[in-house]
Amino acid sequence: MKPLQKPRLPRRALHGVLLLDKPLGWTSNDALQKAKGLLRAEKGGHTGTLDPLATGLLPLCFGAATKFSQVSLDADKGYRATLKLGITTTTGDGEGEVLERRPVEVDEAALQRARASLTGEIDQLPPMHSALKHEGKALYEYARAGVEVERTPRRVTIHRLDIVSREDDVLVIDVLCSKGTYVRTLAEDLGRMLGCGAYLIGLRRMASGPLRVEAAVTMEALAAMSETEREALLLPPDCLLADWPQVRLPAAEAGRFLSGLRRRVSLADTDEVRVYGPEHAAFLGSAHIKAGELIPGRLLSPVEVQGLLLNSTETRVA
Repeated sequence: MKPLQKPRLPRRALHGVLLLDKPLGWTSNDALQKAKGLLRAEKGGHTGTLDPLATGLLPLCFGAATKFSQVSLDADKGYRATLKLGITTTTGDGEGEVLERRPVEVDEAALQRARASLTGEIDQLPPMHSALKHEGKALYEYARAGVEVERTPRRVTIHRLDIVSREDDVLVIDVLCSKGTYVRTLAEDLGRMLGCGAYLIGLRRMASGPLRVEAAVTMEALAAMSETEREALLLPPDCLLADWPQVRLPAAEAGRFLSGLRRRVSLADTDEVRVYGPEHAAFLGSAHIKAGELIPGRLLSPVEVQGLLLNSTETRVA
């Protein structure tokens, strides 16, 4: 006689953002599906692919928070990258075959010149070993088949590139960059400027917009928690917009705004604002201001607003 299996609990509507410290070797979707199952969440999505060979901050959005995931996708990202100097590979990382070995004769002055040259707006050629799509297929699929696809350089911004440490031929850098930046390509470009070549041996995402990896939970810790403890980790959806200016509306105006109506405000034109009702927890959605009008963007439903208010109250009581 087979032992009785525990009945599987149903999925439920959860609204919030989980800051996950993605494990090494996991795809972003692997991490999302595991976390979604642990939380029993009905609806979820991640906020931008992090390579399996990378670790670090992966914000996961559930329920109403998925409406604002694009904000995190478009946000600047912070990385700590570890480079091996003197070697180039076919993939720009440790998974590829070695193409060339060269002596490393790099002094501090050369490092600072290369760092300065790669700071600001630069053009990057997307690597063949990337998830960028061409005619419906990821570039890495073509690369694995030995096919080279013509690519167009893309303009990205390196806001900051700091040398953290150097020990023999291993260089550690911190990078703050715009969306769409390939740190692997940045490592190769840095190696080329130094005249010795380089490839990426480690990558960790430290930040995404206003969110930081220090607040993230590991998958191992998440799996060991009770369901109540996991749910308590969910941040409200507006954490994704935390660096946007905020607008507060009185109750009557909040209700009209939530129904999609424009409201008159005495505020300067602004491309991005987060909008609240009369209570701090009553996040309503995003908007922009033009010619004295508050114009709705992505809005929560009244049910979602009430659910977030309830969760916030329960958290304060707890």
